[in-house]
Amino acid sequence: MYLGVDLGTSSIKLALSDGMAMTHATARAPMETLYPARGHVEQRPDDWLVAFEAALAELQAAHPDAMGTVRGIGLSGHMHALLLLDASGKAVRPASLWNDFRASAETRELAHSGLSERMGVMPMPGLTAPKLLWTRRNDPAALEHARWLAFPKDYLRKHLTGRLATDPTDAAGSWLFDQDAWDWADDAFAACGVPDLGRPEIIPSGSPAGYLDADLARRFGLPPGIPVAAGAGDVAAGAAGIGVVTDGDAMISLGTSAQVFVCRASYAPRTERMVHNHAHVAPGTWYDMAALLNGTSALERAAGWLGYGGVSEMIDEVEARYAGPGTILALPYLSGERTPHDDPSARGAFVGMSASTARWELALSMLEAVAFSLADGVAALDGLPRTVSMVGGGTRSPFFCQIIADVLGTALVRPRNADVGPALGAARLARAAATGARVADCCPALPSDRRFDPDPARHEAYAPRLQAFRRLYAGLSPTFAELDR
Repeated sequence: MYLGVDLGTSSIKLALSDGMAMTHATARAPMETLYPARGHVEQRPDDWLVAFEAALAELQAAHPDAMGTVRGIGLSGHMHALLLLDASGKAVRPASLWNDFRASAETRELAHSGLSERMGVMPMPGLTAPKLLWTRRNDPAALEHARWLAFPKDYLRKHLTGRLATDPTDAAGSWLFDQDAWDWADDAFAACGVPDLGRPEIIPSGSPAGYLDADLARRFGLPPGIPVAAGAGDVAAGAAGIGVVTDGDAMISLGTSAQVFVCRASYAPRTERMVHNHAHVAPGTWYDMAALLNGTSALERAAGWLGYGGVSEMIDEVEARYAGPGTILALPYLSGERTPHDDPSARGAFVGMSASTARWELALSMLEAVAFSLADGVAALDGLPRTVSMVGGGTRSPFFCQIIADVLGTALVRPRNADVGPALGAARLARAAATGARVADCCPALPSDRRFDPDPARHEAYAPRLQAFRRLYAGLSPTFAELDR
């Protein structure tokens, strides 16, 4: 067995797997997110350790014999956070997350630095570097104690092994990694006002980056000294989990946020489109990604506003009444948006309501809005292959998957175990680290669970609604900016 760990935004997920296609058992534990001020989104790093050990204890209680067969651990985690550690390896302040927008002014400043082509993306408020510059200016006391930069999954590895390290995918997501030189960019750190801040060693995703502490191993019934792989950021790990690791492979990941992702064999940044071009898990591979900040999080908020017991209940009512594209338009930008707008001021909206509008119609409009934003991501990438894998918690509803296929006009394939993709990808990277096998050989495509072919008539019916969605954002964006002042 191999243990895959995915430190998500809302919970940590663990998967015991053979490291190829079979998942033996899973466990998860929730985490609290803090909103201390407008635009500030944080988590306490030590809460990650508490949640990790709670989920690990759950696995141990349910599968004690399997724990003793684990031969490696792999790590995945949410990307772009600013995590600063002191000399002892403890966090000096809460970590600011990918959907934290405090650094809008710093983002505009870094955009004029001339560094973006080497970083693989234009600076955006949620990325690590702008938040680092913001911290230099607004919380200098934290930097007085900070000695190291780290990323969320790597805080777990420090706990597991005592070693601080990271991998190329998380490094590339920070706007501090020179993808031409394949190393930390000294000039990017200098532009953020922290030229001397320590940086973790960068180790390939499928290589050992430490070995399990003997005391932790005894506590949870794991073999001591097993390798802990360098791992990957959650998006890249999710791609590894379903086998999207070779040139031209593509996926849509629909979780709290969403991504449209295409694997590439060369580094060719397209920063003007707000596309992320980052290192991937296999040596010599990169990926192009449209990063959307509002996935199932927008659905969860809408379900709460409309009085549903949860997203599943909301989707069930919409499905029971659905007869084609809705008459209400929504914008899903509750946390701003990256691709294609790079607009932290963007917000949500419902437009077109009348006195007779029912709540399910508003719910349908938000489902369609998420699908339309995915279509914007596809357009930023110049389209997708004819068939695309789809992963993440948002894929649990076949009805929602069909709406997305109809909007995109693209066949979607939902692999088995798609909802644990990043954890499975981490387990696959653990297998590579433990056996010395090539990452690509450890990441075959998963068997298909279900296929969603687009309905040509509905795709045609959705086309003008997509154009209206785009016009709606363009018309409201000046108002969003004014409200955000």
